[in-house]
Amino acid sequence: MKLPTRSKSYMIPEYSLTGDLLSYITCGLQYRYQNKGTLPPSKPVQRWFGEFIHGVMEEAYIDWKYNDKQFPWDWKEDIRPIEDQIDLRLQVRGLYPHDEDLFFSINQPGSDLTLEDLNEHDHKKLASARAEKAINIWGKHLFPLIESSELLIKGVRPMPNYDKNMSRSNYYGINGVVDVLTSTKINNIHEQSNLYNYDNKIVEFIKRNLHETEIEDYEIIIDYKGMKRPPIKVTKPHAENKWENHKQQILTYSWLRSKQENAKTISAGIILYLNELVPSKEDLALIKEEFINGLTDVPNEDEFSDDIQLILDWQEDEKAPNLSDEFKIARSIRFIKIDDGERKKALEKFDKVVYDIENSLIKEMKGCKIQDAWKAEADERTCSACDFRTFCKNNSDINKDFKIP
Repeated sequence: MKLPTRSKSYMIPEYSLTGDLLSYITCGLQYRYQNKGTLPPSKPVQRWFGEFIHGVMEEAYIDWKYNDKQFPWDWKEDIRPIEDQIDLRLQVRGLYPHDEDLFFSINQPGSDLTLEDLNEHDHKKLASARAEKAINIWGKHLFPLIESSELLIKGVRPMPNYDKNMSRSNYYGINGVVDVLTSTKINNIHEQSNLYNYDNKIVEFIKRNLHETEIEDYEIIIDYKGMKRPPIKVTKPHAENKWENHKQQILTYSWLRSKQENAKTISAGIILYLNELVPSKEDLALIKEEFINGLTDVPNEDEFSDDIQLILDWQEDEKAPNLSDEFKIARSIRFIKIDDGERKKALEKFDKVVYDIENSLIKEMKGCKIQDAWKAEADERTCSACDFRTFCKNNSDINKDFKIP
């Protein structure tokens, strides 16, 4: 009797929008070492803060929802315990902040510190200052509008340029995590606004930018970014176009959400650039440069002429200028209209990125050297902070004088 042979296992490659696709766009070779080679960066500050601020906002929303906390929140009593919880959660994954960004965890094993040991200096550490502003500036406007928080959305797409003799699969999976606002919450917020005696800035922003009154039941996707508002175009070689990539990310999120059974019409996306609420000196220097070169999309420049002049007059060795909250809020929020044509282009671009990743993986599986199989193209800032720059053949400025004795 002839025994049947076991068929080959069928695997659909899974790609995360931020963890895979956007990471690869930053630098293919760095992505290979960090994501596929499980070699985490020695100083993952940007990654730490991005996950830290997402975690803080999620826990703050849960705290607000179930404990009905009123704004503003006290940093020491209400916000610091959340920071500590998220900090410990990230430490388990090997992610640590710089000393100047966050106060040492009071729940660390062997620590005898308590909340009473915290002082005003700890409150002003960069990550804490941003967490406090994010919650107290945006929390009261955002939290009442959220219908679904930290919603995992998934979808499957055909593998681009599928070849049954070469490709690993004929499909690939794509996933992301988002907060979702609904029209029901948005339209009913006026009652809560009157109750709490404030006007909802996000509702005002949505109604100012969304003109599709014929759509009665719709959703809006929210995403947080632990970074400053990016320039609207790039001028340096190999620089990542974050402005365009973030738009494509929201468009792709909208496609994923539309594939879920309970989804309504996705009318728009909103990105909150939370670093704009407390910009660092490095952020201010970049913002100033963008103003000078016309690379930023500040809304109503006449309205914020005083703030803009403060930035233009500021020097890096001086104290940071005292910018208005209205200016910071305008800089931190971005509206992205969902357009079917633009969404199709965004999906095609992510298909292209997936094809490049899959192509590099197959090359390596067939014996190609890592640095020959993966593209190493990044901007100067990314390269200078990369742990692999000393042996990256693309980094000629560092390697030209490097010789093994």
